[in-house]
Amino acid sequence: MLPTATIGPYRLPNPLIVAPMAGVTDRPFRLLCRRLGAGLAVSEMVIADSSLWHTRKSRLRLDHNGEPEPRSVQIAGGDAEMLANAARMNAEHGAQIIDINMGCPAKKVCNKAAGSALIRDEALVGEILDAVVAAVDVPVTLKMRTGWDQDNRNAVTIARMAEAAGIQALAVHGRTRADAYRGEAEYDTIAEVKSRVGIPVFANGDITSPQVAKQVLAHTGADGLLIGRAAQGSPWIFREILHFLETGQTLAAPALDEVEQILSEHLDALHDFYGEVMGPRIARKHVGWYLQAHDPDKQFRRRFNAIECAREQKDSIQQYFAGLRNGEVFAA
Repeated sequence: MLPTATIGPYRLPNPLIVAPMAGVTDRPFRLLCRRLGAGLAVSEMVIADSSLWHTRKSRLRLDHNGEPEPRSVQIAGGDAEMLANAARMNAEHGAQIIDINMGCPAKKVCNKAAGSALIRDEALVGEILDAVVAAVDVPVTLKMRTGWDQDNRNAVTIARMAEAAGIQALAVHGRTRADAYRGEAEYDTIAEVKSRVGIPVFANGDITSPQVAKQVLAHTGADGLLIGRAAQGSPWIFREILHFLETGQTLAAPALDEVEQILSEHLDALHDFYGEVMGPRIARKHVGWYLQAHDPDKQFRRRFNAIECAREQKDSIQQYFAGLRNGEVFAA
């Protein structure tokens, strides 16, 4: 039986959430994952520094046109007042849930005392939580890690602080800041967090299959799951997990024709959203993820990555899949 996932007044269609990923969870990707089974998709992070909001990148990250409710936007920074202002601005632009980033381990984020670097300064964490919750009328959530390093796991402390401050839900990645994405995620800490707070807790980290999803839910008692890297190139993982949790049966992998259709529609959306110049460039990484299983030697991808024109990208994908159906091997 699926757990019921709620965030503030919002009851999600299901407990599977697209984890926020910088450079990945843009509007085209969020809409695609929602269509393929995700109950919620969190935006890539919007930096709290207002001096950067005029950039094209920030403007695109504030675009939620056509997105189903509720719309969740992640904000990142290390200053309480800046984060409060960012929360207000995003709420004014249509965000219905504000998510605070205390989970990103990237050096360019942590070196600015943001992301998971904040975990080390519990006083600052408390200041930020209070400021952001007070700044907006929409629910505020928190994404965090288990701690700074293996010897300093303070997730339970921060989770209890978050609940006291009025945070409506937590997402916990089963690694420390020092772990980055190395090794395997651990779920004992997430289970402990869940047992110590009364607000919804979502588990995150290495949820790569329906079977793992079921095990993590059972082990942690979490209210739902955040899925990130496993959805790159496989956005249908949400419907596969949902089907397995509901029926106990494994859903067949998408047929080659459907993979082509999904990829082609994703390309169209990226080209439309980013335009003729940036669209094809941003599409390259997504195509690489989609074709990992079909192009293990990366021969096609090397050719594809040299294409600058949107129409040529579409034609190239069509020809590539036609070749796969005919049993051809691509030659560079």
